[in-house]
Amino acid sequence: MPPDLRGLGQIMNDIGAVAQQDRCERVQAGQLRCATWNVHRARGADGRVDPDRVAHAIEDALAPLSLDVLALQEADEECRPHARILDVRRIAESTGLEYIHPPECRWGPESDGFLGTILFLSPALKRIHMDVIDLPGHCHRGAVAVETACGDRPVRIISTHLSLFQPLRVIQMRIIGQYLRRRASMQTILLGDLNEWRPWGGAMFHRRLLGTQLRGPTRRTFPSMRPLLPLDRILTDGPGRVREIRVEDAEALTAASDHLPLTAIVTVP
Repeated sequence: MPPDLRGLGQIMNDIGAVAQQDRCERVQAGQLRCATWNVHRARGADGRVDPDRVAHAIEDALAPLSLDVLALQEADEECRPHARILDVRRIAESTGLEYIHPPECRWGPESDGFLGTILFLSPALKRIHMDVIDLPGHCHRGAVAVETACGDRPVRIISTHLSLFQPLRVIQMRIIGQYLRRRASMQTILLGDLNEWRPWGGAMFHRRLLGTQLRGPTRRTFPSMRPLLPLDRILTDGPGRVREIRVEDAEALTAASDHLPLTAIVTVP
């Protein structure tokens, strides 16, 4: 390798090491930078399916944010065998996150996620337990739940993609609530494409349904070319809080999917 390229490589390694150190310190302080994005099976605003475009958009617009949590929806094919679409190892490498799905937390051997939902987490988050949750619907839906340690504080991270039909969303959230009641009590972060267009959320976020009160600001994320509806959410229950929420609208992101990514910092006191 020419000397100038070796020097560039060392600079990039040093930058990566600094980013990982910053990420570790932020996690230890209970500040998780989260992102959720429905990548629409790599079908962009122009109707063209291009997984490489999604990977480039993540590298250019999301990786520089030094994320701790990245949740993707519609990231595998819709129909069985729900085959993989994206290069998850490339995404993990570009973001500095870990692709966390063992075989038992994928839909099948040709999938990278569970019914299109894929989670990437910071190496600084110690993973304790992981489940997948089947959700009913005309289109098979699911959720991925991971219990982690954020420093010395337990926190559960759930990513999901809910139904377009409001009564089904209520049923799906009730099932998630039943799952929460069976697991240990801890702060829960819920992020994903919840397909709820009303800012107040309706019955699906009711405390009696979930057993906890999930809150977070809303921002319009759909459609990507002219966002009108807050379909994508980042929520948490007490004592945590969602702050610095924003829609990432870089040109590369707008072109790569019909949704825009949503990012926020979630505090884990």
